[in-house]
Amino acid sequence: MMMDNQFFEQIFWGNTVKQYCFFVGIILLGLLFKRLVSKLISHGLFKIFEKFAAEVNGDTFAALLLKPIESFISFCTIYLAVNHLTHPLDTVLWHRSKTKIEVTIGDCLDKVFLFLIILSIFWIILRIIDFIAFVLKHRAAITNNRTDDQLVPFLKELTKTLICFLGFFVLLGFVFEINVLTLITGLGIGGIAIALAAKESLENLIGSFTIFLDKPFTVGDVVKVDGIEGTIDKVGFRSTWLISPDKTTIVIPNRAMIDGVLENVTLRNYRRVNFFIGITYETDAADIKLIIKAIGDFLTAHPDTKDGYATFDNFGDFALHIQVVYLVNNMDHSKYLKVKEEVNFKLMEIVKQYRSDFAYPTQRSIGDTPK
Repeated sequence: MMMDNQFFEQIFWGNTVKQYCFFVGIILLGLLFKRLVSKLISHGLFKIFEKFAAEVNGDTFAALLLKPIESFISFCTIYLAVNHLTHPLDTVLWHRSKTKIEVTIGDCLDKVFLFLIILSIFWIILRIIDFIAFVLKHRAAITNNRTDDQLVPFLKELTKTLICFLGFFVLLGFVFEINVLTLITGLGIGGIAIALAAKESLENLIGSFTIFLDKPFTVGDVVKVDGIEGTIDKVGFRSTWLISPDKTTIVIPNRAMIDGVLENVTLRNYRRVNFFIGITYETDAADIKLIIKAIGDFLTAHPDTKDGYATFDNFGDFALHIQVVYLVNNMDHSKYLKVKEEVNFKLMEIVKQYRSDFAYPTQRSIGDTPK
């Protein structure tokens, strides 16, 4: 027994064998049991939200919190293990004799681990917010009101931003030992400069509140903003996300959404189609009248069009211009394009049916006669 004690009391590089054993043992225990402990903690925390999230599986909550809790446990484990060592933690990095201040490697490591531990705690808080938003989004999806589908992502982003700001000031206060209140009150001109720099962000934030108050659109609506068309996918506190007809994601600042010319296509009952076709000058007037009547009859009989008509508009340089106008019953963009396609194919048949053809630019020499 005496020999064992002497072995553990031997000193290597400023630390006893016992200290190294504690260091290795704590690290190994942390690595072996961090996953198990993380699952136990996450399931324990879920008990707090069990009534609130009765319709959601607890595994979702555990999956969100597993990584941040594991990080928290890892940082705490390493911190405890390192604190069982003496050397080189007691090595002085900076000394000031007048004020009797010494900074050691241990002091620096304390700050680093405190920084990482606080960071992991706020990571856990952000994941909890993600879970709450997930539950609210699930509830919003089963309601007929689309406003709550739009509100949940916005509140999620806003809350997470506020938590990040809070975490930043907590780090300044606890890790860097800065008096946050003094810092905020002492900004002065610097604060004004920051406010001016953040002017656009504040305008976008105000724009987001305006969108929620006025409700010019909701998630799922098809809108046009200054000529840009797309389906509203998400409204954040800084920008609005649209999905264009070709499935491209378009991000527009909220300030532009309320300042620009916005047209809510979903709220209108019909889409208007207006275009011209040009037929050859060789077409007889009687045939032109038959073409115009046939187009009008087809548009009237079509189940997805309304108030359709055609008229002989003018004499062009190379063609006789017939104007075609009709309304398409409001529907999704793909069906709208399908109706236009059906009408266009029918127009081609009608023009051919009445002994005419579509015109294209031609040139004739003097004396040429039509054949």
